[in-house]
Amino acid sequence: MTLMNKILVMGSGSWGTALVKILLEDPAMQVSWWVRKEETAEHINTMGRNPKYLRSVKFDKKRLTASTNVVELVAQHDTLLLVTPSAFVSDILDQLSNEQLAGKKIISAIKGVEPNSLKIVGEYLFENKGVSQDDFGVITGPCHAEEVAQEKLSYLTFASTNAVFCEKMCVALDCDYIKVTPSADIYGTEISAVLKNVYAIAAGMCHSLGYGDNFQAVLVSNAIREIKRFIAAVHPIDRDADDSAYLGDLLVTAYSQYSRNRTLGAMLGKGYSVKYALMEMEMVAEGYYATESIYKLNKNHGVEMPILEFAYNVIYNGNNAKLEAEALTKKLN
Repeated sequence: MTLMNKILVMGSGSWGTALVKILLEDPAMQVSWWVRKEETAEHINTMGRNPKYLRSVKFDKKRLTASTNVVELVAQHDTLLLVTPSAFVSDILDQLSNEQLAGKKIISAIKGVEPNSLKIVGEYLFENKGVSQDDFGVITGPCHAEEVAQEKLSYLTFASTNAVFCEKMCVALDCDYIKVTPSADIYGTEISAVLKNVYAIAAGMCHSLGYGDNFQAVLVSNAIREIKRFIAAVHPIDRDADDSAYLGDLLVTAYSQYSRNRTLGAMLGKGYSVKYALMEMEMVAEGYYATESIYKLNKNHGVEMPILEFAYNVIYNGNNAKLEAEALTKKLN
């Protein structure tokens, strides 16, 4: 098996930065990094650090090159790792023709829905960019970028229907502090990674409203059941949604101090307006976009999702968080 030794990472947020760090743990790996701003690329190339996110992480500049030229970078690489916010993924990929992406292996670590089409990233690539399912993969947690920066033991799941591609990427991502589990469930893992951000917002709101650990346990146990129902409706295959890629990712996002989605929810629970809360956050909270996208998508499926509706009513209908939470408590068990 030929090992993966050259990858283009597209996106310079905290998770993109963490994935670059993980990949460069392999001394044979060469990484190119697409970033939006020229000054970011220059800082990375000269200083070996991301000037905005995970600034403590030092990279080997001999094996890392940053650039803002997306067309040139894509032409030079066979494997692309997407880590941009979901709201902007179509803007970036629309700069590239289907022919320019043909035959490329494309990996999503985005954990969001493309908002214009209401499609998860995999479906968007299949239907809009002509990408083959066998050329696609998904990286999911449970894993926070901040703990990767600290090299704390973490676990990832890599999902692909292409067993050879899956094995190569599991090897590429594995290192002393990262353990990787293979999966073939590209739909379930990606949808679950999107939904857990919504539930983290709900958990943050309830925490700020004074609901304690006992209620949070009920909230999260109901949330995993919502995830199971929704992914079963969208893509019914035999899967165990209690695995780390599903339940584990939900738990770390709902409870962790590093969770930007939980932080957004906590601000909303304290009475901040959605607009002000988003302005105060340094990083994109994917759950904000995912709440509307999954809510609209569920109109086609009719799955019972009271926690999703709670988040949607507060974020998009402007309903009172306290009253909505009280109504939610009557729907959980």
